[in-house]
Amino acid sequence: MQAVNEVRNKPRKRKTFRMPGAFVILFILTILAVIATWTIPSGSYSKLSYESSSSELKIVNPHGDVSKVPATQKELDKLGVKIDIKQFKSGSISSAVSVPNTYERLKQHPAGIQAIPNSMVNGTIQAVDIMVFILVLGGLIGVVKASGAFESGLMALTKKTKGHEFVLIMLVTILMMLGGTLCGIEEEAVAFYPILVPVFIAMGYDSIVSVGAIFLASSVGTTFSTINPFSAVIASNAAGTNFTQGLNFRIFGLIVAGICLIIYLHWYSKKVKNNPEFSYSYDDHEEFDNMWSVADEKDKEKNIFTNRKKLILVLFVVTFPIMVWGVMSQGWWFPTMASSFLTFAIIIMFLTATGKNGIGEKGVVDAFVNGASSLVGVSLIIGLARGINIILNDGLISDTILHFFSQMVTNVSGPVFIILMMFIFFILGFIVPSSSGLAVLSMPILAPLADTANVPRFAVVSAYQFGQYAMLFLAPTGLVMATLQMLNMKYSHWVRFVWPVVVFVLVFGGVILVAEVLI
Repeated sequence: MQAVNEVRNKPRKRKTFRMPGAFVILFILTILAVIATWTIPSGSYSKLSYESSSSELKIVNPHGDVSKVPATQKELDKLGVKIDIKQFKSGSISSAVSVPNTYERLKQHPAGIQAIPNSMVNGTIQAVDIMVFILVLGGLIGVVKASGAFESGLMALTKKTKGHEFVLIMLVTILMMLGGTLCGIEEEAVAFYPILVPVFIAMGYDSIVSVGAIFLASSVGTTFSTINPFSAVIASNAAGTNFTQGLNFRIFGLIVAGICLIIYLHWYSKKVKNNPEFSYSYDDHEEFDNMWSVADEKDKEKNIFTNRKKLILVLFVVTFPIMVWGVMSQGWWFPTMASSFLTFAIIIMFLTATGKNGIGEKGVVDAFVNGASSLVGVSLIIGLARGINIILNDGLISDTILHFFSQMVTNVSGPVFIILMMFIFFILGFIVPSSSGLAVLSMPILAPLADTANVPRFAVVSAYQFGQYAMLFLAPTGLVMATLQMLNMKYSHWVRFVWPVVVFVLVFGGVILVAEVLI
């Protein structure tokens, strides 16, 4: 009897739900995308693109039939596409644009079971330029780590910043926000983790602070894009308005959002600094520190900051401003950025291999390969996320969802219209995570609806920015999963930190939108 009571009184272990990892989440979403192609009706708008070789506009109707017309403003007006023809001819709009009032229901295009592995492979192929960039970045990191320059530089930096650690967090946050609002730094932000995360660890911060100061800050900057060509400019062009319209509202929003983000990061980082167990990602802090921490105070001889190490660290750091310069002023894309990083990697490999304490040719090659292999998972995540979009597009349901939303916002008042529009873009941001891709697909359809509600078209551009990026803070189909995979952070930990920012963007963004409509 006593034994029975002991069994009854024995505390039961609670079954806790464990959020699956990035690969499993994307696999589940891929399956759901396949199911969606069976349940959501197929349909499509006609698509319009410019052919520079013949100076003609090519129109592909929903059934795939192709017709061509002269590339003139008159022809665009006939089609109801309120975009300046110069935007096509200059290359500002290079992707196919949806033609208003051309939506047609089509025969269902359900995806089969084979679409799951096929989309994963094809998505990876589509993302190969980004993947090569990430692998080269990983190789560069591996070589710099092997040189010992990281450890020595960090020891010197942490001594100089002691007591003023958050100043660096604030400066990084401001710079990343400026990068986001001016040139749309998104995927490129992954390049900043290797140089900054070890610094943040040495200062006593966690993985959440690292992602908040880099990914979240750049995304908030892009949310309130001012002259970002991949968001504000291309969306304004596709909406038939000028990106300078509404610029004062976006600048005001950027300043307020930046101040609020810095306050939020200061509150959180101070809590973590005073009590490491407060960290939302404390469960994984040991694994995170082992992965990214490079400073070892015990080995004083190893941490001597020699001139060679200083030169290596300078070469490593200088690659990043060069990348930003190339993106902003020279139109660099991932292949060029990868070539730039590889050039510096080769120079650093030579410096690391030779000399008194050199590790030799095999040592630097192994370091490069090991560094690249450590980021294979990150690069694959980007490809898998692309695969989900491929399934939705091949199933011809993306346009059906867009058409449904366009019907939803008809015959409503201006303030209601613009708030609904923001939430429409919030949902569409999950389906089409590319800012430029969503702009050219949706703006020609949704922007003209603003005229019927007496809403300025630039307000629709703002709604697109606020709605889409509030979703991209969370959407597994975007860059979030690659970022979390890189830092080995659970998705649930990130959501716990970022949801107040999502609410802030939707609420504060809604206030700005109503002001744009009424003022």
